[in-house]
Amino acid sequence: MKIHFIGIGGIGLSALAKFLVNDGHKISGSDIKQSEITDDLATNFSAKITIPHHEDAVEGVDRVIYSAAVRPNNPEYIRAKALGIELLSRKDALKSILGDKEVYAVGGAHGKSTTSAMLSAILSDANALIGAISKEFGSNVRNRDNDKVVFEADESDESFLNSNPYLAIVTNVEPEHMEYYEYDEVRFYGAYTNFLRLAKVRVINAEDTFLASVEMESIKLYPSKDIDNIEFVLVEGEPHTKFSLLDLGMFEVFGFGNHIALDASLAILASLELGKDVEDIRSNLLAYKGIKKRFDIVQNCKDCVVIDDYAHHPTEIKVTMESLQTYKALRGFSKIFVIWQPHKYSRTMDNLQAFVECFAGVDELVILPIWSAGELEMKIDLKGAFSRYKLLMADSITKEDGIVKVLRDAKVIRQYSSDLITAFGAGDISYQIRGE
Repeated sequence: MKIHFIGIGGIGLSALAKFLVNDGHKISGSDIKQSEITDDLATNFSAKITIPHHEDAVEGVDRVIYSAAVRPNNPEYIRAKALGIELLSRKDALKSILGDKEVYAVGGAHGKSTTSAMLSAILSDANALIGAISKEFGSNVRNRDNDKVVFEADESDESFLNSNPYLAIVTNVEPEHMEYYEYDEVRFYGAYTNFLRLAKVRVINAEDTFLASVEMESIKLYPSKDIDNIEFVLVEGEPHTKFSLLDLGMFEVFGFGNHIALDASLAILASLELGKDVEDIRSNLLAYKGIKKRFDIVQNCKDCVVIDDYAHHPTEIKVTMESLQTYKALRGFSKIFVIWQPHKYSRTMDNLQAFVECFAGVDELVILPIWSAGELEMKIDLKGAFSRYKLLMADSITKEDGIVKVLRDAKVIRQYSSDLITAFGAGDISYQIRGE
């Protein structure tokens, strides 16, 4: 088929496009602006890319798949509808894309990208569809000539219910994306229950409050009892975590933190259930090299390390801050500087006090304007809320010649060139901290 994607520059939709190429389909797509993702699709997947959206882009295609951000007034959406072309949301498209596959789906509020990438490293013979760039294979997709698929399952719009899971891993459950669920917690938790019910094999973090209450046959990980001897080490300056799991011996994995050991342990238990040999698991796990934008070291010098981190929820930021403290001590740095770009007005408002608390231990905090992600602007007094910190309110940042520069009103108001500098956020801050 000829399949066109509206919003193909998104990490999730681009993964589906690449995956469908391997299934023999021809793809095209459009987005608001050019990016490394659209360039990759054009260069390596022979995709015709249209920037920005234009109604002619859907001429001659068999199916149109669109991202959750696309509205009915999009010119390509309107034209496809007028031409009678099949229109599917990403959520609905999953049914046909994954319906005949053996899917190993990874869900959860936090850590699902990391766990998916770890599971992909262990199950080296499986396809992979991840909501982030795995550094192991340099993409959000890995194609193999079989029907096995490691899939990062998204709860934000209940699309994980269309993922056809044979095996489901759930890392943890915490109310998030509540605007989609109309702030109905019964509906939110019900979606996770239904996701688990779909799977033939379930692997869960049994110390999560909600998951502990789910009455289904599951392989249960009790992190406080099952994971032991956790040790954080540097391997050529890169963070690694060593740990023992049950009676299976020691494992080593890229990354710092108890949460890294937890995510790896869930992937290990799932792999054992799928018939992998424990020694192969131990060896393959070493192939995991982290994922882009997750504790992603973008500059590593003797006196200065710059890290890009996708964390955009207070729980995620808190655990990354703990990892930063460990890394600071091991590297002998004296200070941690953080630049934060809040993501979505609704998330910032709903979790404001938790955001205030999660940056504990930072020596200086820079706050950039909220990345709206398409939401209408809301008035939030961030300067007042974060007054306890040594605080800078800024417009943007950039990195030039190894120096991170903080800008306000087009003027540099602060420069960082030593110690540990970390950028948090899911907007365009990743490009800013890389100087792109």
